[in-house]
Amino acid sequence: MRIVRYRGTGGPAWGILEGGDRVRAATGTPFVDLEPGDEVGTLAEVELLAPAMPSKVVCVGRNYAAHAAEFGNEPPSEPLIFLKPPSSVIGPGAPIHYPAISNRVDHEAELVLVIAREAHRVPVERAFDVIGGYTCGNDVTARDLQQSDGQWTRGKGFETFCPIGPWIETDLDPVDVRVRCLVDGQVRQDARTSSFIFSIPTLIEYITRFTRLLPGDIVMTGTPEGVAPVEIGSSITVEVEGIGALTNPVVAEPA
Repeated sequence: MRIVRYRGTGGPAWGILEGGDRVRAATGTPFVDLEPGDEVGTLAEVELLAPAMPSKVVCVGRNYAAHAAEFGNEPPSEPLIFLKPPSSVIGPGAPIHYPAISNRVDHEAELVLVIAREAHRVPVERAFDVIGGYTCGNDVTARDLQQSDGQWTRGKGFETFCPIGPWIETDLDPVDVRVRCLVDGQVRQDARTSSFIFSIPTLIEYITRFTRLLPGDIVMTGTPEGVAPVEIGSSITVEVEGIGALTNPVVAEPA
Protein backbone atom coordinates (compact mmCIF):
# COMPACT_ATOMS: atom_id res chain seq x y z
CA MET A 1 0.00 0.00 0.00
CA ARG A 2 1.11 3.54 -0.74
CA ILE A 3 -0.27 6.00 1.79
CA VAL A 4 -0.49 9.70 0.92
CA ARG A 5 -1.54 12.88 2.64
CA TYR A 6 -3.14 15.43 0.36
CA ARG A 7 -4.86 18.78 0.54
CA GLY A 8 -8.56 18.06 0.52
CA THR A 9 -11.45 20.51 0.46
CA GLY A 10 -11.63 20.41 4.25
CA GLY A 11 -7.87 20.45 4.87
CA PRO A 12 -5.20 17.73 5.01
CA ALA A 13 -6.56 14.24 4.43
CA TRP A 14 -5.29 10.67 4.19
CA GLY A 15 -5.42 8.83 0.91
CA ILE A 16 -4.23 5.71 -0.85
CA LEU A 17 -2.40 5.70 -4.17
CA GLU A 18 -3.65 3.04 -6.56
CA GLY A 19 -2.54 2.09 -10.04
CA GLY A 20 0.51 4.31 -9.81
CA ASP A 21 -1.45 7.49 -10.50
CA ARG A 22 -4.88 7.49 -8.86
CA VAL A 23 -5.47 8.92 -5.39
CA ARG A 24 -8.41 7.60 -3.41
CA ALA A 25 -9.68 9.17 -0.22
CA ALA A 26 -9.15 6.96 2.82
CA THR A 27 -10.96 6.38 6.07
CA GLY A 28 -9.38 5.22 9.28
CA THR A 29 -5.87 5.56 10.62
CA PRO A 30 -2.61 4.67 8.82
CA PHE A 31 -1.10 1.35 9.94
CA VAL A 32 -4.29 0.56 11.88
CA ASP A 33 -7.44 0.43 9.77
CA LEU A 34 -6.94 2.58 6.67
CA GLU A 35 -9.45 1.76 3.92
CA PRO A 36 -9.79 3.26 0.41
CA GLY A 37 -12.83 5.34 -0.43
CA ASP A 38 -13.82 7.43 -3.43
CA GLU A 39 -11.30 8.53 -6.03
CA VAL A 40 -10.24 12.17 -5.64
CA GLY A 41 -8.04 12.56 -8.72
CA THR A 42 -4.73 11.81 -10.36
CA LEU A 43 -1.35 12.80 -8.97
CA ALA A 44 -1.35 15.70 -11.40
CA GLU A 45 -4.63 16.93 -9.94
CA VAL A 46 -3.97 16.39 -6.22
CA GLU A 47 -1.58 18.40 -4.05
CA LEU A 48 0.43 15.94 -2.00
CA LEU A 49 1.60 16.93 1.48
CA ALA A 50 4.30 15.43 3.70
CA PRO A 51 3.08 11.85 4.26
CA ALA A 52 3.78 11.92 8.01
CA MET A 53 3.22 14.42 10.83
CA PRO A 54 6.02 13.50 13.25
CA SER A 55 6.25 14.59 16.85
CA LYS A 56 9.99 14.11 16.40
CA VAL A 57 12.41 13.68 13.53
CA VAL A 58 15.27 11.41 14.59
CA CYS A 59 18.31 11.48 12.31
CA VAL A 60 21.38 9.29 12.00
CA GLY A 61 24.70 10.86 11.12
CA ARG A 62 27.59 9.18 9.31
CA ASN A 63 25.83 5.86 8.69
CA TYR A 64 27.80 5.30 5.47
CA ALA A 65 31.57 4.94 5.88
CA ALA A 66 32.27 6.75 2.60
CA HIS A 67 30.20 9.76 3.70
CA ALA A 68 32.08 9.95 6.99
CA ALA A 69 35.35 9.82 5.08
CA GLU A 70 34.45 12.60 2.65
CA PHE A 71 34.42 15.03 5.58
CA GLY A 72 37.54 13.56 7.16
CA ASN A 73 35.71 11.64 9.89
CA GLU A 74 36.17 8.11 11.15
CA PRO A 75 33.10 5.84 11.09
CA PRO A 76 31.34 6.10 14.47
CA SER A 77 31.56 3.24 16.93
CA GLU A 78 27.87 3.60 17.78
CA PRO A 79 25.00 5.42 16.06
CA LEU A 80 25.37 9.19 15.94
CA ILE A 81 21.92 10.63 16.63
CA PHE A 82 20.52 14.13 16.30
CA LEU A 83 17.07 15.71 15.96
CA LYS A 84 15.44 18.04 13.48
CA PRO A 85 12.38 20.04 14.60
CA PRO A 86 9.00 18.94 13.24
CA SER A 87 8.62 22.46 11.82
CA SER A 88 11.34 21.60 9.29
CA VAL A 89 9.12 18.99 7.57
CA ILE A 90 7.69 19.75 4.13
CA GLY A 91 6.19 17.60 1.40
CA PRO A 92 6.87 16.89 -2.26
CA GLY A 93 7.09 19.95 -4.49
CA ALA A 94 7.27 22.37 -1.56
CA PRO A 95 10.13 24.86 -1.79
CA ILE A 96 13.29 24.59 0.31
CA HIS A 97 14.18 28.06 1.60
CA TYR A 98 17.86 28.96 1.28
CA PRO A 99 18.66 30.91 4.47
CA ALA A 100 20.08 34.37 3.90
CA ILE A 101 22.59 33.80 6.73
CA SER A 102 24.12 30.72 5.07
CA ASN A 103 26.66 30.53 2.27
CA ARG A 104 26.48 26.77 1.75
CA VAL A 105 23.40 24.56 1.74
CA ASP A 106 23.83 20.84 0.95
CA HIS A 107 21.47 18.06 -0.10
CA GLU A 108 21.46 14.74 1.80
CA ALA A 109 19.36 11.94 0.29
CA GLU A 110 18.08 9.33 2.74
CA LEU A 111 15.78 6.37 3.28
CA VAL A 112 13.24 7.32 5.96
CA LEU A 113 11.49 4.98 8.38
CA VAL A 114 7.92 5.83 9.44
CA ILE A 115 6.94 4.55 12.88
CA ALA A 116 3.59 2.76 13.11
CA ARG A 117 3.15 2.23 16.84
CA GLU A 118 4.56 3.39 20.13
CA ALA A 119 8.09 2.10 20.49
CA HIS A 120 10.17 2.07 23.65
CA ARG A 121 13.09 -0.24 24.42
CA VAL A 122 12.48 -2.29 21.30
CA PRO A 123 14.94 -5.19 20.83
CA VAL A 124 16.51 -5.75 17.42
CA GLU A 125 14.39 -8.83 16.76
CA ARG A 126 11.17 -6.77 17.03
CA ALA A 127 12.40 -3.64 15.27
CA PHE A 128 10.48 -4.15 12.04
CA ASP A 129 7.26 -4.65 14.05
CA VAL A 130 7.19 -0.94 14.90
CA ILE A 131 7.93 0.32 11.36
CA GLY A 132 4.83 0.97 9.29
CA GLY A 133 6.50 1.98 6.07
CA TYR A 134 9.20 3.92 4.29
CA THR A 135 9.58 7.15 2.38
CA CYS A 136 12.23 9.36 0.76
CA GLY A 137 13.87 12.16 2.71
CA ASN A 138 16.32 15.01 2.31
CA ASP A 139 18.31 16.09 5.37
CA VAL A 140 19.00 19.58 4.02
CA THR A 141 21.97 21.15 5.83
CA ALA A 142 23.44 24.63 6.07
CA ARG A 143 26.95 23.19 6.15
CA ASP A 144 28.77 26.39 7.04
CA LEU A 145 26.56 26.96 10.06
CA GLN A 146 26.84 23.33 11.15
CA GLN A 147 30.62 23.60 11.07
CA SER A 148 30.88 27.02 12.71
CA ASP A 149 28.44 26.13 15.49
CA GLY A 150 30.24 22.93 16.44
CA GLN A 151 26.86 21.20 16.77
CA TRP A 152 24.11 20.47 14.30
CA THR A 153 20.82 21.91 15.53
CA ARG A 154 20.80 25.24 13.71
CA GLY A 155 22.45 24.04 10.50
CA LYS A 156 19.90 21.27 10.05
CA GLY A 157 16.88 22.79 11.75
CA PHE A 158 15.65 25.57 9.47
CA GLU A 159 12.04 25.49 8.35
CA THR A 160 11.76 23.52 5.07
CA PHE A 161 15.00 21.60 5.77
CA CYS A 162 13.28 18.20 6.01
CA PRO A 163 11.44 17.33 2.79
CA ILE A 164 9.83 13.87 2.92
CA GLY A 165 7.57 11.97 0.53
CA PRO A 166 6.01 11.56 -1.87
CA TRP A 167 4.18 8.78 0.00
CA ILE A 168 4.68 5.99 2.51
CA GLU A 169 5.41 2.61 0.95
CA THR A 170 4.32 -0.16 3.33
CA ASP A 171 5.55 -3.07 1.22
CA LEU A 172 9.33 -2.73 0.98
CA ASP A 173 12.36 -4.74 1.99
CA PRO A 174 14.70 -1.88 2.97
CA VAL A 175 17.85 -3.93 3.55
CA ASP A 176 19.37 -3.39 0.09
CA VAL A 177 17.72 -0.59 -1.88
CA ARG A 178 19.31 2.10 -4.01
CA VAL A 179 19.34 5.70 -2.74
CA ARG A 180 20.14 8.49 -5.20
CA CYS A 181 20.15 12.26 -5.26
CA LEU A 182 19.95 14.29 -8.45
CA VAL A 183 20.39 18.05 -8.66
CA ASP A 184 19.04 19.57 -11.86
CA GLY A 185 19.10 16.07 -13.35
CA GLN A 186 22.75 15.41 -12.45
CA VAL A 187 23.44 12.44 -10.16
CA ARG A 188 25.22 13.55 -6.98
CA GLN A 189 24.68 10.58 -4.64
CA ASP A 190 24.23 6.91 -5.50
CA ALA A 191 24.53 4.10 -2.95
CA ARG A 192 22.67 1.17 -1.44
CA THR A 193 21.33 0.71 2.07
CA SER A 194 23.31 -2.53 2.31
CA SER A 195 26.26 -0.17 2.94
CA PHE A 196 24.80 1.05 6.24
CA ILE A 197 27.26 0.92 9.12
CA PHE A 198 24.35 0.33 11.51
CA SER A 199 21.39 -1.75 10.36
CA ILE A 200 17.80 -0.62 10.72
CA PRO A 201 17.13 -3.00 13.66
CA THR A 202 20.25 -1.74 15.40
CA LEU A 203 19.11 1.86 14.93
CA ILE A 204 15.62 1.18 16.28
CA GLU A 205 16.98 -0.58 19.35
CA TYR A 206 19.52 2.19 20.00
CA ILE A 207 17.06 5.07 19.53
CA THR A 208 14.28 3.54 21.62
CA ARG A 209 16.63 3.05 24.55
CA PHE A 210 16.62 6.82 25.16
CA THR A 211 13.38 8.08 23.60
CA ARG A 212 9.88 6.83 22.99
CA LEU A 213 8.93 6.86 19.33
CA LEU A 214 5.26 7.59 18.59
CA PRO A 215 3.11 6.73 15.57
CA GLY A 216 4.03 9.07 12.72
CA ASP A 217 7.53 9.78 13.99
CA ILE A 218 10.26 9.37 11.40
CA VAL A 219 13.83 8.10 11.48
CA MET A 220 16.21 9.36 8.78
CA THR A 221 18.77 6.60 8.34
CA GLY A 222 21.78 8.55 7.07
CA THR A 223 23.08 9.84 3.76
CA PRO A 224 25.70 8.35 1.41
CA GLU A 225 28.76 10.09 0.02
CA GLY A 226 28.42 12.81 -2.58
CA VAL A 227 26.76 15.59 -0.60
CA ALA A 228 27.42 18.93 -2.23
CA PRO A 229 26.12 22.50 -2.33
CA VAL A 230 22.93 23.55 -4.08
CA GLU A 231 21.98 26.99 -5.30
CA ILE A 232 18.86 29.09 -5.39
CA GLY A 233 17.00 27.86 -8.46
CA SER A 234 18.22 24.26 -8.13
CA SER A 235 15.82 21.32 -8.19
CA ILE A 236 16.68 18.42 -5.85
CA THR A 237 15.32 14.91 -6.41
CA VAL A 238 15.76 12.08 -3.93
CA GLU A 239 15.05 8.62 -5.32
CA VAL A 240 14.71 5.46 -3.24
CA GLU A 241 14.31 2.18 -5.08
CA GLY A 242 10.89 0.65 -4.50
CA ILE A 243 9.39 3.91 -3.22
CA GLY A 244 9.64 6.67 -5.81
CA ALA A 245 11.04 10.16 -6.20
CA LEU A 246 10.81 13.27 -4.03
CA THR A 247 11.50 16.58 -5.79
CA ASN A 248 11.78 20.03 -4.21
CA PRO A 249 12.96 23.35 -5.66
CA VAL A 250 15.37 25.63 -3.82
CA VAL A 251 14.25 29.25 -3.47
CA ALA A 252 15.48 32.33 -1.64
CA GLU A 253 14.32 32.64 1.94
CA PRO A 254 11.29 34.95 2.13
CA ALA A 255 12.05 38.41 3.44
